[in-house]
Amino acid sequence: MFFNKKLFLPKINLPSMDKDLIPATRELMSAEFKKRLQDSADILESEIGISGITLFSISTLIDKTMLHQDIIDPIKNKSFDSVQKIKEDLSIGEMEESTQMEKVVNSALDGNVIIYLEGNSSVLLVKIPSQVGRSVTFAQNESLVIGPQMAFTESLKTNLTLIRNYIKDISLCIEEIKVGARTNKTVSLIYINGIVSEQMVGTLRKRIQELKIDGILDSSMLEQLLSENSLSIFPQTALTERPDRVSDSLLKGKLAIFVDGSSLAIVCPQSFMEFFHSMEDSNVNWQIATFLRLLRFTALFLSVFFTSIYVAALTFHYEIIPQTLLFTLSESRAKVPFPPLIEALLLEFIIELLREAGARLPVKVGQTMGIVGGIVIGTAAVQAGFTSNILIIIISLGALSSFVTPSYTMGNVIRILRFPLIILAGFWGFYGIMYGFCFLLLHLLRQTSLGTPYLAPFYPPRLADWKDSIIRLPLSFTNKRPNQTRAEDVYKYDPVKAKKHK
Repeated sequence: MFFNKKLFLPKINLPSMDKDLIPATRELMSAEFKKRLQDSADILESEIGISGITLFSISTLIDKTMLHQDIIDPIKNKSFDSVQKIKEDLSIGEMEESTQMEKVVNSALDGNVIIYLEGNSSVLLVKIPSQVGRSVTFAQNESLVIGPQMAFTESLKTNLTLIRNYIKDISLCIEEIKVGARTNKTVSLIYINGIVSEQMVGTLRKRIQELKIDGILDSSMLEQLLSENSLSIFPQTALTERPDRVSDSLLKGKLAIFVDGSSLAIVCPQSFMEFFHSMEDSNVNWQIATFLRLLRFTALFLSVFFTSIYVAALTFHYEIIPQTLLFTLSESRAKVPFPPLIEALLLEFIIELLREAGARLPVKVGQTMGIVGGIVIGTAAVQAGFTSNILIIIISLGALSSFVTPSYTMGNVIRILRFPLIILAGFWGFYGIMYGFCFLLLHLLRQTSLGTPYLAPFYPPRLADWKDSIIRLPLSFTNKRPNQTRAEDVYKYDPVKAKKHK
């Protein structure tokens, strides 16, 4: 039993030694800085001034003009005994002191110059990053006829400035989160405090913070990582390059995410119907906006189902075709050696080849190749007897309808959905189309975006939100924010006071 006794030794408090503190000498600081950055060739180390001040930085990440004008020139002929005195002589906005070597190295990767004065336990971090990127230009993928023409750039500061110019409100909150063990990208989470649901903010913040990945390079990669159902073909968040669209979403109680180095913003939550809304709908009269939305949903039906209905009718259901049209179809398909299923798939494949080739080639060559290729291949296919004239018209109309969708990601989904529906129609006719439609409907009913229903406001039914869904009533009727966002401040304005003043 004596072996089971525990031996209690007196507890000795030893002084803690933090190995991450700033080295005491210049030689040790230089060696440690270069060691942590793998002795990279673009490390810049220079000694200036009569006090023995040493500057450490990464030359490819800092602005050389600001380095000489705002840092070296003001201190090179002066004597200092502490970094606090140096800080008083510099007129740069972003400066801070640090005693931790890990923070010093990470700040150098963010475009900071480290000012080291031997004998001091802290260093001064001065941020002068090099400005690499393009200026604000026109929106390329979401162009409008009526409305603002600006688009986001790859600079995070520029993008945040654009949002600040639209929403000049003290309640606009911007949170910064570092993502990626190696890329260390800055991700900005934006929302309007007092409007947005705190539960949504907490959920999205937690998802971003819990990402364990080497790095992300673009917002589209982060969007895939944040999706609730990564196996679904349907996008659960919106990617946009328009500041006005992001600002409008924030005012509705949604959240936006920016990634440094990306020209696209992530907006969530997003419903299926909103992918067919354009910012131009708010800039035109409500009758025109309603007509355009009905046109887009009609184009959705034509793009997804038109070709499959043709295949099903010619393969199994001749009786639904009018007799006058049946004679025309018979003459058109008299020389075609393939069944309707193979014929449709072949033409759809050719259309997708032309579309992808036109997108990858330079702009001028791509447009010419798309137009000439479509005309030449279509004419040659009919003359050679590979396809019929009517199917070329149907497939061209379906391809044209897919371009009507304002969202590029949803347009890609529509392009892909045509193929399984055509195959189902070729094997089981209209029954196959209905099976495919029911499967898509059930899948959409199960989808969520940041915990909200994907088919809102139709499932669950929210009659108040129908005013701005497939149709768009006058702005005076849409005084409430969407129920999908669960906004804390429900009303955009007081309808009683607005009516009284009017």
